[in-house]
Amino acid sequence: MSTVAVSDVIDAAPALVWALLTDVPGRGRWLSTVDSVDVVTPGVFRTGTVWRETRAMGDGGFVTEEFQVRECEAPRRFVVSSPGSGADYRMTYTLAPVEVGRHRGGTTVTVEQEGHASGTTGRVLEMV
Repeated sequence: MSTVAVSDVIDAAPALVWALLTDVPGRGRWLSTVDSVDVVTPGVFRTGTVWRETRAMGDGGFVTEEFQVRECEAPRRFVVSSPGSGADYRMTYTLAPVEVGRHRGGTTVTVEQEGHASGTTGRVLEMV
């Protein structure tokens, strides 16, 4: 398993950041690599929400991946998972209000991505 975590401060209230991050049909408006989104479970963003996202790759091709919301604690935290080829991914998004300092009123967003080997190929590569 490998894990990467990044945090950044966004100068917007947590409710606005939550609305942006959970607007599944609108992901292509703020994620430059997203070409299209196919919402499988329409309605309110919640545990069980599923969508497919097609993204541009560095080689000019495209890849479509499916995402499912595994946990949802609005407006503070949500977890999505995506099965991959040789690895399964889990991304945890955490939003925390900034209460002091020059970014007061903003939101600290932390995204942690975990990759877990799946299938024979993924487990062999994990040992290398």
